[in-house]
Amino acid sequence: MSPVGLGTAQLGNLYRETTDEAARATVDAAWDGGIRYFDTAPHYGLGLSERRLGAALSARPRDEYVLSTKVGRLLVPAPELAGQQDEAFAVPADVRREWDFSRDGVLRSVEESLERLGLDRLDVVYVHDPDDHWDQASSEAVPALVELRDQGVVQAVGVGMNQAEMLARFVRETDIDLVMCAGRYTLLEQGALAELMPAALEKGVGVVAAGVFNSGVLASPRPGTDAHYDYAPVPPEVLEKAARIADICELYGVDLPAVALALVRAHPAVVSTVVGARSPEQVTSALARGRTPVPVELWEDLRRDWLIDPMAPFPRTTVPNITL
Repeated sequence: MSPVGLGTAQLGNLYRETTDEAARATVDAAWDGGIRYFDTAPHYGLGLSERRLGAALSARPRDEYVLSTKVGRLLVPAPELAGQQDEAFAVPADVRREWDFSRDGVLRSVEESLERLGLDRLDVVYVHDPDDHWDQASSEAVPALVELRDQGVVQAVGVGMNQAEMLARFVRETDIDLVMCAGRYTLLEQGALAELMPAALEKGVGVVAAGVFNSGVLASPRPGTDAHYDYAPVPPEVLEKAARIADICELYGVDLPAVALALVRAHPAVVSTVVGARSPEQVTSALARGRTPVPVELWEDLRRDWLIDPMAPFPRTTVPNITL
């Protein structure tokens, strides 16, 4: 995996519409910037993200990039929703999501994803958001993906969630290669340090850090009251903490997103950092911030004010920690 990956929920029209041309240009900008890891899911735009990503990568050498998608939500016809729009994605609700972590559901989901992507194999498949489905996800979904890994259809098996505790349990109790931890190891919160990161290091399971900007509150140098946190309006106390961190960033001449990327990348369990984008400009900005050196003294100030966990590893030099 490249140190930075492109998350493609926005290519599925997350919150608002993105054109086919903008989606392709975003993938092209990522490729030109050195990104070789691309993440998608059937959930993103009811399959639109997968279709757009597959089309954008179709002319690229298949062995030169890593692509991940997810299982757990089947897309089934929904004629009763004709004419309606999906709630989270600006797409027609002509199909609906149906939770399914069974072996048959996983095999069907992989087959349908391959068709939408236009591929004959997948590099990584994550079990997606099994928060309320531990029993079936651990006993059927993961073993089904392990079968596909043994057959060469899938190269690596993972679990992706917006929590760290159950991910740690998957690491300890199942045969997975990766976890995607979204939003739980960031500049604002380092809860994954308690169980997930130690378990991942012990078992040799790679951690892909996603949601590193916490849904947007860390994506700009000075977040406003209209920012989002955990896919919802930012709570006042979270906004206040982000503002305090931004104050220290400004003292050292760096901005909040650059510091957010640097902290996450510094942990030895993290193998890649996935950043979402819907335009070439956002890709270029993320890559530039990833290359921004952060003064060591800044981390000491954040620790002193208890704005980051004292146990969180941080870069010990000012050399940029993302090279592509």
